[in-house]
Amino acid sequence: MSYVDGFVCPVKNEKKDAYLASATKAADIFKEYGATAVWENWGNDIPDGEVTSFPLSVKLQEGETVVFSWIVWPSKAVRDEAWSKLMQDDRMKMEDMPFDGKRMFWGGFENILSA
Repeated sequence: MSYVDGFVCPVKNEKKDAYLASATKAADIFKEYGATAVWENWGNDIPDGEVTSFPLSVKLQEGETVVFSWIVWPSKAVRDEAWSKLMQDDRMKMEDMPFDGKRMFWGGFENILSA
């Protein structure tokens, strides 16, 4: 069964191009280590919530957009091996991250249905 890493983060609107450039570079590296797909999605219809929502989850600020991303792996074993290598890969180091990593959240998910 495939495995998915999901990410949600706030990105300043003026950094959209920088974010896309860094995400494109990272996607190539993820695929090199076994990912089968990488998706980057720029929010454009994300309502504010009263209790919970994407904007609340990242403490979205004026001039920012929520980005929703995921990486598909063939299995958790492939993903785990890849991440141990990715953390050592100098190409993954960013001197100037185009998003606020402190307000990003992520998790790993076992795929239970692909329709």
